[in-house]
Amino acid sequence: MDSIDLRLIDLLRENARSSYAELARKVGLSAPAVHERVGKLEAAGTIRGYRADVDHQAVGLGVTALIGIVEDSGADTDDVLAAVRAMPEVESCYFMAGVESYQLIVRVGTIAELEQLIVRINRTPGVASTRTAIALSTKWENRPQPGVG
Repeated sequence: MDSIDLRLIDLLRENARSSYAELARKVGLSAPAVHERVGKLEAAGTIRGYRADVDHQAVGLGVTALIGIVEDSGADTDDVLAAVRAMPEVESCYFMAGVESYQLIVRVGTIAELEQLIVRINRTPGVASTRTAIALSTKWENRPQPGVG
């Protein structure tokens, strides 16, 4: 991966709908060369997909919370992860160092829905406890990072 690939990644993170011609102008290559490079980045799994940046409030998911999960000592990690993965409210799941095994980012419409989700998570076999923090507002998220190189 060279500086052009890193620049292409930055540009696509800023606007994944950019045309190959537009990308080519910005990196100083031809559109076919950019198409080939992006294809290689996709094939290698460096670019894993393209997503819409959605206003969660506008689609009824105005409550964002971070839920830490502490597994019990006899937990089957695969079973806990499968149960969490099956919950559509869970947007992201991170394996953590420290007391909590996992940190979840969840989105729901109401505090009542969050309460129901927390109860479901706590009833999941292998979950010893949870700790929840509710985001009051979003200052930014999914901010593109400058390429390294």
